[in-house]
Amino acid sequence: MVCVSRKIDSNLTGLAFAEEVCLKQLPTIADDGADPVWFGLEPNSYSDFGGELTTVSRTPIDPSRQNKKGTVTDLDASGGFNIDVTKTNLARLLQGFFFADAREKPTTQPLNGAAKPITSVTAGTKKYAAGSTLIAFNKAGYLAFSSGFGVAANNGLKTVVSADADDITVSEVIADEASPPAAAKLEVVGFQFPAADLDVVMSGNIVTLEAATIDFTTLGLIPGEWIYVGGDATAMKFTNNSGFARIGTIAADVLTLDDVAWTATNETGTGKTVQIFFGLVLKNENTPSLIKRRSYNIERQLSEGPTDTQAEYLEGAVANEFTLNVPQADKLNADMSFVACDNTYRSGEVDDEIKAGTRVAAPGEDAYNTSSDIARIKMSVIDPASANPEALFGYVTEANVSINNNVTPNKAVGVLGAFDTSAGNFDVGGSITAYFTTVSAVKAVRANADVGLSIIAASKQNGFVYDIPLLSLGGGRIGVEKDQPITVPLEPAGAQNENGYTMLYNKFAYLPAQAMPQ
Repeated sequence: MVCVSRKIDSNLTGLAFAEEVCLKQLPTIADDGADPVWFGLEPNSYSDFGGELTTVSRTPIDPSRQNKKGTVTDLDASGGFNIDVTKTNLARLLQGFFFADAREKPTTQPLNGAAKPITSVTAGTKKYAAGSTLIAFNKAGYLAFSSGFGVAANNGLKTVVSADADDITVSEVIADEASPPAAAKLEVVGFQFPAADLDVVMSGNIVTLEAATIDFTTLGLIPGEWIYVGGDATAMKFTNNSGFARIGTIAADVLTLDDVAWTATNETGTGKTVQIFFGLVLKNENTPSLIKRRSYNIERQLSEGPTDTQAEYLEGAVANEFTLNVPQADKLNADMSFVACDNTYRSGEVDDEIKAGTRVAAPGEDAYNTSSDIARIKMSVIDPASANPEALFGYVTEANVSINNNVTPNKAVGVLGAFDTSAGNFDVGGSITAYFTTVSAVKAVRANADVGLSIIAASKQNGFVYDIPLLSLGGGRIGVEKDQPITVPLEPAGAQNENGYTMLYNKFAYLPAQAMPQ
């Protein structure tokens, strides 16, 4: 006897996305040289996922006073989900919300380019070899983080000596590995300055890093990007100047920092080979040629059908709203929603299987938590004369920052669903409920002051920053309840800053242990 399933549990479903080459069109080997790559996700919940049909009934004037059967006239396709924030699970999709390509440092597995597989590791020559050019790594002093290798000695932070078309030479001891796994990866995560090359120089409350021989403009850094100053070893960090910092301006021998997370002082690097760390940068771009709308196929698998997996798809899905949630005593999580052109289904029957392509499982990483992984949430009135202005509050009870691309579907006669989408302004906002200590935050609201907000998280020697460098504040009505601490709700509204963007995201693939929240 064949048993027929009369229900399907939600735990049997799965979620994945693939980037389209054109709206509603996945890549194919025949046309684009490769099948789509489906990246798995681990959603906590869904919101309005799928398609909603509109029907219109016939209501003729008739003695029977009965409606006639209606007809389908429209389809609204959209979908959203909530997901925990882990080390690597958001960066690829965030490109869609920022309408931009991530600015990556040299890596063998870029988000938007062909991978450069590591083919071997040789202990005697201290070389990582690849089948394609590695010349982008050719800068002595680059710090490269290696991961995914089968031999433990080949993983971890490595110092680049040189690189060419075939291999990277490092200074650390590594082990022979004839055939590294496909996941083996090297990526530049920082730079180590020569001995006594780097100093911290103060001009009033303005902080600069000054180099004797290294040209900062050759490190791939941009204004607005965040760095971490200082390694773990005593010889690789300043005695009094270590922490996260934002780059204000870049010159050949001077890096101006306009936001630092420590009390900076003058300090020479005598006897020090100071390290700095940096990573992937993503921001809404101001230059039209750098603005890029992405669209996706989003697949929700619905367990097994007759011969294959059942699934539903959002097609031509454009990233619309993103919210980073920072609740109290919980996990960091994010809400993502998409506006799609169409919604289709696969039954799992012969000739109606799920869509083809390479499937990459979700990374299964640990989530960041809001109790021990938040290095800093700071909101302060911008002071051009200070890189460390006083914060408007000390602690928050909850916070979120959000992006809204104001995407709307384009409808037309002869089209069920949408033939395209249009994006509105890139709106950045959020909300913060802070513990009240002084009236500074309320006065900043009333004065319509120029304010900046940054959220920095770090865990297990990696981390990220969300930065809104210029915003105005709403809210500010002080909440007083019996037997409770006084709180003040604030509503930030981001605006384009002098560097041409509203929000910037930094992802650090590697941070020193000292960068972890204490």
